[in-house]
Amino acid sequence: MRWPHATAPAWIVHAGFLICALGAGGGFALAAPGARAAIYTLVVMVSIALFGMALLAGHLTHRRPWLVAIGGLLLLLAGQLLWPYWIVGGHLGRAEGRPADLLLAAAHGLFLIGAALAVRHRMSADAGGIVDAAMVGVCAGGALWIWVFQPHLPAGATPVGQVQVLTDVLVLCAVTGCLLRMAGAADGPARTTLGYLLLTVVLTGTALTVGALGVPHRGAWSGTLMLLAFLTIAAGAVHPGAPAAVEPASVAERPAGRFRLGWLGVALSVNPAITAVQALRGDAQAASPQLPIATLLVIPLVLIRFRQLSGQRERAERVLAYQASHDELTGLVNRRQMMAEIDSALAGPHPVTVLLCDLDGFKPVNDRYGHAAGDEVLRTVAARLTEVAGPDRPVGRLGGDEFVVLCQGGTEAQVAGLRERVTGALSVPIPLPAGPVSIGVTIGAARSTPSAPLDRTALIAQADAAMYAGKPTRHPRAA
Repeated sequence: MRWPHATAPAWIVHAGFLICALGAGGGFALAAPGARAAIYTLVVMVSIALFGMALLAGHLTHRRPWLVAIGGLLLLLAGQLLWPYWIVGGHLGRAEGRPADLLLAAAHGLFLIGAALAVRHRMSADAGGIVDAAMVGVCAGGALWIWVFQPHLPAGATPVGQVQVLTDVLVLCAVTGCLLRMAGAADGPARTTLGYLLLTVVLTGTALTVGALGVPHRGAWSGTLMLLAFLTIAAGAVHPGAPAAVEPASVAERPAGRFRLGWLGVALSVNPAITAVQALRGDAQAASPQLPIATLLVIPLVLIRFRQLSGQRERAERVLAYQASHDELTGLVNRRQMMAEIDSALAGPHPVTVLLCDLDGFKPVNDRYGHAAGDEVLRTVAARLTEVAGPDRPVGRLGGDEFVVLCQGGTEAQVAGLRERVTGALSVPIPLPAGPVSIGVTIGAARSTPSAPLDRTALIAQADAAMYAGKPTRHPRAA
């Protein structure tokens, strides 16, 4: 099955959406209740079919978020088939606590999970910003519940129904915050797809609000808005930019500056402030458990944010520790760390040998081929020294073209064999873009034993003297 690619014209999707929206929405508004139920069910089935076709055609990559979204649509379809006149009859948002209400809340929960899975890929570089957006959304949902929904609840609203509607409001507000963050950072076709998904959430929330406010003909209004929400989510799935909407974005996480932290603090203070005002005014709603529930739902997001910040700090500390102890060019331990390694080895009971390696013929490589070629030679030397020395012998770069290998234990014959292997490994020509080059190495060795101990300064000095003593007998080779 062929499917529009990201380069396909998006106007086809927009035009199809507008035609379906005008036809289905107008037909729903003008039809009798029985026909409305049939139109609504047909639109839900068409949305699910479009999702399924896009998945089967391979148009939707990172299939899990879309599969979860289809799960939410299937729940809504099941609710429509079981209770076909529930929305048409104006029950949406009335907090009646019926099974249809609970099924709707479960479907919205699946949409939240799908959005979270999509965010995991799309905004992996801005996970903190996404969590912040979700927290702001949940806090805004708490205020929306207190000021808009709760004052208009009907007398027949049940506690379970109120919790269900509150959960719907909080979930929709959290998803809205996440999608706003994603859409603001996206560009090109991905932004259009995210815009469709955002419109889906806004239409669903508006339908819920219309039902909760008890406006005249709320069944027709809520049904029309929900019908349009199904069409927008289907349009988002078939839009050419849908694959890019869940691809990892190249948006680096922004530091949590004062402005962003200030807004986050204001958002987290909204629900406690509302509770305090209600208590001071002696408002009967102050004893309602819904607002504390909304506040409790923010706590997991706060903990997730703290975990992210803690992880960022730990990663930064590891990077700093590595940079403080390793050479940036070669990845070997640097001079400071190698001196500490030698001190630690000398404090032990075993003989300690250092091999001070100075490259021969390195300067002509730098002069002839440039510093980039010289850096590549140094990286190759570091890799060969590490391979020859093995995991038990630290290798470090003291600076320039000087390297050191630390040997703990071993006989003098074993150390002599290691010297030969180092010389042989570094004599192999090094491939460069301009052609292979050859270098040599002069090695100075010094050994400290329990019977003839040396401190680190004396050990390095002896190795340095031995290395320079060997220099005149060698003939550096340029490439």
